Amino acid sequence: MKFWKMSGAGNDFVLLTGGGLGTGALKKLAVRLCGRRLAIGADGLLYVNKGRGGGVDVRYFNSDGSEAFCGNGSRCAAWWAWRSGLVKSRKFSLATLAGVLPAEIAGRDSVRMRMPDVASAALNFKGRYPSGVKAVHFLNTGVPHAVVPVGDAEKVDVEGLGRALRYNRAFGPAGANVNFVSLRGGLARIRTYERGVEGETLACGTGITAAAVALALSGKVKPPVRLAARSGGRFKVWLTVSGAGASDIRIQGPAKIVFKGEI
Repeated sequence: MKFWKMSGAGNDFVLLTGGGLGTGALKKLAVRLCGRRLAIGADGLLYVNKGRGGGVDVRYFNSDGSEAFCGNGSRCAAWWAWRSGLVKSRKFSLATLAGVLPAEIAGRDSVRMRMPDVASAALNFKGRYPSGVKAVHFLNTGVPHAVVPVGDAEKVDVEGLGRALRYNRAFGPAGANVNFVSLRGGLARIRTYERGVEGETLACGTGITAAAVALALSGKVKPPVRLAARSGGRFKVWLTVSGAGASDIRIQGPAKIVFKGEI
């Protein structure tokens, strides 16, 4: 089986194409191929194929086999589709679990993509949280996210505190991804504990988008929002504040092919 190893600012993926693989097979492959040290190793699995009308179909599975929408994964799928020749135009659409999203090749190893609108973000979301958590913003950017403002994201125990917040009752049975965000000099630094991976990832596209929307709605920054992932990868998010939510959201950041192989 041929595969490509992809990276979106350190958020890494195994990409497969062709073969007519069904949901059951993809879930099993995600668990098997994404295992660290015993296989290729990745945060998740991308299944990318030619779609209708010149677009691209993207399915994403977390390393635990659960299917979800992934912002960075979708941007990586877009870069691969362009570099592999699956699409010829620099602008095309991605059919994802969160809907059809326009994407654009913005430069070398750089993709800009539309994100789902945020109908409403709950700032200062009420709940019983662990000691030290002063505020939590809750919103959905294709998947649910909790955004936690902190003084210094680099000093946060993401594994411990993220795990403690992941299944907090305030977020419902499905829980939420948890993002710790600090702001300095107009640059937001973000670290994310991801559902499905059940640990910290070096970057998270939906989390970066959630942080940008929460910061803009709370009046901390004005769009476009500049953000730095745990890997050091830089992102920019454009958005239009719309009542308690946001629309016309676009995210741009790194996406590249690390290597290709056969397993």
